[in-house]
Amino acid sequence: MPTISYDFSGRSVIVTGAARGIGLELSRFFSAHGAQVAMIDLDQRELKAAAATLGALPLAANVGKTSDVENVTSTVVREFGGVDVLINNAGILRDNVVWKLSDDDWNSVLDVHAGGTFRFTRSCVPHFRARGRGRIINVTSYTGLRGNTGQANYATAKAGIIGFTKTTAKELARFGVTVNAISPNAHTRMVDSIPDEKLAELSSAIPLGRFAEPAEMCPAVGFLASDEASYITGVVLPVDGGISI
Repeated sequence: MPTISYDFSGRSVIVTGAARGIGLELSRFFSAHGAQVAMIDLDQRELKAAAATLGALPLAANVGKTSDVENVTSTVVREFGGVDVLINNAGILRDNVVWKLSDDDWNSVLDVHAGGTFRFTRSCVPHFRARGRGRIINVTSYTGLRGNTGQANYATAKAGIIGFTKTTAKELARFGVTVNAISPNAHTRMVDSIPDEKLAELSSAIPLGRFAEPAEMCPAVGFLASDEASYITGVVLPVDGGISI
């Protein structure tokens, strides 16, 4: 049984990459705790099906397009009256060793991860400033600090999100906006693609001995989005079972 209660009644939350995995679990978490949730994803069909089960607002968008991002923000403000929490979770993979990475593989990964985080943050800041408060939580990765074979584009994007988080935390603090990040180690589609033998090897390297379920990211994000975290900004919180120790 949980020992911490969360109450996001009257708050509006944007979650990108929300159709599955961590984004879907975060959308479910905030919906269950009273928030109005806008779920953002490129996969319109899967997004609508997921949102229907939660009573959330599905908005199909490409986070790599400024026009899509601005339209989403305007719709959320019109439907919910404003924006209180932004969770930048959208991401894609285009893995390959660096000498085989195409320009498109490189650019698309950076544009979704780092570019999407930038575009949604920029779009929401005026609305945060108007309210005199706001919470931004970005999803980065230990790969951004450690690197990983075949993921130069992903590692670069995630490292960039860490720098972006710390910079915008400094810039937005004066407006009552906190900016933090989590570094998850969860069982997502990427983990599903790992052969069993390799997966067992990777799991054994995690001090807690396993990958987290996506829902286990929710308490950390919920705390960073809460009023109780009002004096925490610029933090990258590992939610990774100790792999980064």
